[in-house]
Amino acid sequence: MEDKLIESIVYILPAAVTGLVSYYMFNRLIAQQKPKSKMEILAQKNKDTLPIKLQAYERMLLFCERINPVKMLVRIKPISDDTHDYLQLLIANVEQEFEHNLVQQIYISNDTWTAILATKSSVINKLRQVAETSKSANELRENVIIHYSKTLPPTDTPISFIKNEVKKLL
Repeated sequence: MEDKLIESIVYILPAAVTGLVSYYMFNRLIAQQKPKSKMEILAQKNKDTLPIKLQAYERMLLFCERINPVKMLVRIKPISDDTHDYLQLLIANVEQEFEHNLVQQIYISNDTWTAILATKSSVINKLRQVAETSKSANELRENVIIHYSKTLPPTDTPISFIKNEVKKLL
């Protein structure tokens, strides 16, 4: 009986050693492959999402350009001589542009989105402020253009944020 037990151990021992060595080698191989596969997945993800992110930045840059007060006043002519009507038309235009691009916030950073929101509010507030002292729609246009000829438009800040983020992506 002891002979059979020793004979069994002689056959089982090399098989067990071979099995353990195989197990150890496969685990090491798999451990080495994980970072490579993660890198490949990440690279594929970046390849897929980069065009979407770039498009979001393009749209938000266009939004900033479209709400630039001077450019907006040149593009949107008064429909009447009434200051209040023209102010409402300008604010409605800013709000419409904003709502059209609202979903882009999921693709851009929080800092850039905050800068865009602040710019939108700043533009609307400045239009309201200038409208209070303007007697006509044309005077509103002139006063806003004069104001922004002396200072930088608020849209320059988010545009700078957008450009910096795009440089980081590329």
